[in-house]
Amino acid sequence: GQETVQPGPGIVLLFSFGQEVKEPHVQCVCVCVCVFDVSSGFSFFTKPTSEATYLGKMPAKFGMIAALQGDLDTNDGVGKVYFREDSSPDVLRRAAEHINRAFPEDDEVDPTHAVVITWADVATHEPHTRGDGAPKKRNTFQLVLASLETASYAIVLYARDGIQFTSTPAGDTNAVMHAGFSKGLVRGFLLSRQGPYYRTTTDEEETVRALAEETNSGQRGVWVYEIGTSPYFTNVAPGEVTDLPTEAPAQASGGHEDADARRPVYTDGQVEYPPYQVEAEPIEVHPVQYQPPGIYLMLLFSMFSVFSYNLGTCANNRNKCSQFADCRDYSSGYCCHCRPGFYGNGIQCVAEGKPQRMNGKVHGKVFVGNSPSPVEFSSNDLHSYVVVNDGRSYVAISDIPYTVGPSLQPLTALGGVIGWAFALEQPGFRNGFSIIGGEFTRQAEVTFVPGNEKLTIRQEFKGIDEHDHLAVSTTLEGRVPEVPPGSTVQIDPYSEIYQYSNNLITSSSTRDYVVSLPDGSTDTRTYQWRQTITFQSCQHGEAMRDIKPTQMLSVDQVFAMYDANNELIRFAMSNKIGDVNGEDLELNPCFTGRHGCDTNAVCRPGEGTQFTCQCAAGFNGDGRTCYDIDECRENPQICGPNAICNNQPGTFRCECEDGYQFGGDGQTCVEVNRPVDPCEEGTHTCDIPERAQCSYTGGSSYICSCLPGFIGDGRVCEDIDECQPGRCHQDAVCINTQGSFTCQCRPGYYGDGFSCSSERTKTQCETHRDSLLGVTEFGPRGPRPPVGQYIPTCDENGAYNPMQCHDSTGHCWCVDRNGQEIPGTRSGPGSRPIIKRPQFYSEWTHLLFAQSGRIEHVPLEGYDMKKDGAKAVLHLPEKVIIGVAYDCVEKMVYWTEITSPSISRANIQGGDPTAVIKSDLGSPEGIAIDHLGRTMFWTDSVKDRIEVASLDGSQRRVIVDTDLVNPRAIITDPANGNLYWADWNRDAPKIETSYMDGSNRRVLVKDDLGLPNGLTYDSQSSLLCWADAGTHKMECMNPGRGDRSKVLEGIQYPFGITSFGKNIYYTDWRRDAVVAVDRYAGRESDEFQPQKRTKLYGIATAYSQCPSGQNYCAVNNGGCTHLCLATPTGRSCKCPDNAVGCVE
Repeated sequence: GQETVQPGPGIVLLFSFGQEVKEPHVQCVCVCVCVFDVSSGFSFFTKPTSEATYLGKMPAKFGMIAALQGDLDTNDGVGKVYFREDSSPDVLRRAAEHINRAFPEDDEVDPTHAVVITWADVATHEPHTRGDGAPKKRNTFQLVLASLETASYAIVLYARDGIQFTSTPAGDTNAVMHAGFSKGLVRGFLLSRQGPYYRTTTDEEETVRALAEETNSGQRGVWVYEIGTSPYFTNVAPGEVTDLPTEAPAQASGGHEDADARRPVYTDGQVEYPPYQVEAEPIEVHPVQYQPPGIYLMLLFSMFSVFSYNLGTCANNRNKCSQFADCRDYSSGYCCHCRPGFYGNGIQCVAEGKPQRMNGKVHGKVFVGNSPSPVEFSSNDLHSYVVVNDGRSYVAISDIPYTVGPSLQPLTALGGVIGWAFALEQPGFRNGFSIIGGEFTRQAEVTFVPGNEKLTIRQEFKGIDEHDHLAVSTTLEGRVPEVPPGSTVQIDPYSEIYQYSNNLITSSSTRDYVVSLPDGSTDTRTYQWRQTITFQSCQHGEAMRDIKPTQMLSVDQVFAMYDANNELIRFAMSNKIGDVNGEDLELNPCFTGRHGCDTNAVCRPGEGTQFTCQCAAGFNGDGRTCYDIDECRENPQICGPNAICNNQPGTFRCECEDGYQFGGDGQTCVEVNRPVDPCEEGTHTCDIPERAQCSYTGGSSYICSCLPGFIGDGRVCEDIDECQPGRCHQDAVCINTQGSFTCQCRPGYYGDGFSCSSERTKTQCETHRDSLLGVTEFGPRGPRPPVGQYIPTCDENGAYNPMQCHDSTGHCWCVDRNGQEIPGTRSGPGSRPIIKRPQFYSEWTHLLFAQSGRIEHVPLEGYDMKKDGAKAVLHLPEKVIIGVAYDCVEKMVYWTEITSPSISRANIQGGDPTAVIKSDLGSPEGIAIDHLGRTMFWTDSVKDRIEVASLDGSQRRVIVDTDLVNPRAIITDPANGNLYWADWNRDAPKIETSYMDGSNRRVLVKDDLGLPNGLTYDSQSSLLCWADAGTHKMECMNPGRGDRSKVLEGIQYPFGITSFGKNIYYTDWRRDAVVAVDRYAGRESDEFQPQKRTKLYGIATAYSQCPSGQNYCAVNNGGCTHLCLATPTGRSCKCPDNAVGCVE
């Protein structure tokens, strides 16, 4: 009673549940099924009996898998069933993810084949006499049969809004729909008997609705079953993970990832390593592959794409439309339509005339020429920019090695799709985004002739993200012919015809390109190009019916270049979409792109060659010049209560405050119920913070532990007397303090107590003075300077006297702390200059600070924070930014981040972020800039070292790599060639200094420190200041004199610190605020809390003008060939690590 067909290569067919079919030397499990009719919501392996024998009378007498079985109707022109056999790597990978997540204790599997079936918008079969006009309820669900050599699996998906009815007619009554597995009749020796029937629902309708709400695979609505294992292929085993993930997944308690590979995150001010986590990836659907009349099959895969549109009415689905779209009901469902001034598919809408950006990653393997080894792409950055009102697009892909970079130059197709998506539209024609929006799949096949090399380009476009950028993931697989290094590629203008049908767009063409070789010769080459674009459109309205079936994309001004120095490949091209006949009937500047409108404006054609420029939505101006509208400032309540408004060019985004999340409508922020942290609330029983630390462990639990320098159980801690023999220098005395101790040199000795000497180190002024006196002439009355020589005078502490005079000329003038003359203070002979306190001008000076995936700024008015001018200047989603620094010369902000450890920069006046250091980093934290020597310094608390590099990331060198445990804060004093850093090692915290080349390293402070998180240096007062989260103090010292003074006590949990004039500004984790401290008055003067209440990290002052001063590296790189690193009296020429041919 079984029917068989000839299996394809590597495929064994199984037509009876539990029956194995073999070929010689091959043993496989069913991957293809022969199906006669699946309109009832199941697939089967033998020809079924009539519906009357099984509807409402399960189990059936034939073998079947019931995804959701009932009397379903696919004849009304709406409900459809799609199927395909798919063994593509992407589909098999996603099937493996579902299976392995459902069976976490089993060995991981990798399916080799899959059959995919979808029931879309199927309705229950109803009598033809019904005429009440009510819209039909429709169900949508999917099934995948995945197999490998020794096992088969069924994966069933039920969308959350995809089950709208749970019963169907069965004779004169209604029967609850079934889901499960039936073997059918099993033949015995004499009689047949009913085989096993594994049912996943009951006769209660609630169990059918639960299919979309529950799981056995760890993901809502996804159900996984093992339906056969070698050698018997008879069992059905359900998935083992019935727990649903939370809305904001908590960290798992363990993982299998190598601990060295895990990245640190910040918790209580220090670094901890999170366990490995995996997040399920949605699976994209491939729309209709084949739909033969009367014969259907089933499919699974595309977790949400096929279900996210068209079900229900606007009343329940309005939030699925773009905020710039209106929802419209139709008899069979609803559609979203972009409002005037916007374009797209309704789900995604963007403003007319506004430039568009695309960001994403590139993965895959590409072979070059005859090379046996591929070049691998792993998360290479892809960025694109389109000036929509003239159709010009730009694409750049980073980290392209020289072994493949030149050979990718012909492939303008890598970024050509965004040119099509936002092409300049000719009258009556529409570009890609205006038709299908930003969610689609594009697959292109490139065949090079005559070598027949083939390359597959697959791109998943995931829509507009929260930063208004089109997100894309690109995969490259295959081989390209080699283009020799140093060659250039010229691509002539070309045209490509796009053919449009329901949910499918195709195009093909042949393109020539000319390779100019390094020897001056040229080589004309050709490749054939074919692509398909699949998408999900709204089927209810008229929008798709108005699209012309063929349109032509015209591409000219094509530019391709590989930048070997920066390992970048760049493409640029101009794109127009219009008539297939190529008729250029319209010469209006709006259709040629030669109009002169602002890049943020749309060109409106008039009669003949007349036109007007109109600023895009979200911008103001005359169209020739457009300015961004700050919607958040104009309407502070635009996002509603408990929400934060983030202004972005041309638009804005709403985020919920910390402790809130979006509710079911996707717009209202509702409170998140979280357990109370006794450590944060102060309800714990630990000793006082000066002696103990409270560590929250989840729920209502916490741990008390004594701080270093104390002993006890954490609830009661007593001081340890550290003054044991040998603690201090022999010429110093030890003084025990609470939790620590101090060493002080005895009278007549100088030093920090750990090292004491009878001779005091000379200050800068004393060194300057004595160096001049050392070359003086000797006369009858002892040494005297040469005639006309100026000799500086120093005060009792060795500092420059504020007023300096020339003994020979009688002129006097004021100097700064470096001995530099203050302009405008010189007086003539016989008079004295008026000494005034230095004035600080802060126009346009502002503070930069890092917070949860962004860098924000607060302008300063005088020394006061201008809070109403605060806003985010850089959005860096999913990044944990730690350190921030500012280059006052090029107006660039630099930052460190630890999620994917790197150091990056961006122009503060607008520009894309660029990573300058991405390799050999563990946890980069503090960062500092020498604006004179054009270098940057950073600390790494995993590598336990301090490094320096040029500002572009080149010339990299380790300068300190010993005796560091938890280095974090770092600061430069460029004018004096000094470097300062803090190490918050709990066992021995310290603040150290060295010259900028790492020499003359010494400890400045190691007593009475807890967690010195932040450092700042004020060049005007020569004070080094720090904030300590352990002692809860802010202190300062003059590094040259060693004196130490307290600025403020009782601060809570400082992290970063910076200074400007009389104020010190610090970020506080407990207060989620930037706090201003008047260091002269010794009190807090102001506080700024950003709208988004999360932890603040590093902070820096962005000066309107660079601080005064010079060092030896400021001119001509100090005469050095590589790194020039300043010292107090000169400079060191240093070689980068691993440099070849460099001599120091």
